[in-house]
Amino acid sequence: MSSESSAAPAASGVSASGDTIFGRILRGEIPCDAVHSDELCLAFRDVAPQAPVHVLVIPREPIAQLSEATAEHQALLGHLLLVAAQVARQEGLNSWRTVINSGAEAGQTVFHLHVHVIGGRPLAWPPG
Repeated sequence: MSSESSAAPAASGVSASGDTIFGRILRGEIPCDAVHSDELCLAFRDVAPQAPVHVLVIPREPIAQLSEATAEHQALLGHLLLVAAQVARQEGLNSWRTVINSGAEAGQTVFHLHVHVIGGRPLAWPPG
């Protein structure tokens, strides 16, 4: 979907320190075009958009991928989806796609959980 990039080895998407490019964005070390920020997450425009609107919603808590989320993350996961919908509407979308890649074989390259919000043009199915 996106040309997600990480300052990390391709095998795991995580640097030797366990950090990713999204961690660096959250700490303000790398600038982003933020469209939403709250105590639980940050949403910003993808640097390699796949559609006129392509926003990433990331939790401030470093969860590597959806398959590592637990029951204690239930409220956070719901919040990410609600923010994704809010951002889509804020961007003027009536229809959009939300995508969560979980694992390298699914196309995840940055191993910090993130929700893609993609829209602004017709999207084909199946993706990929």
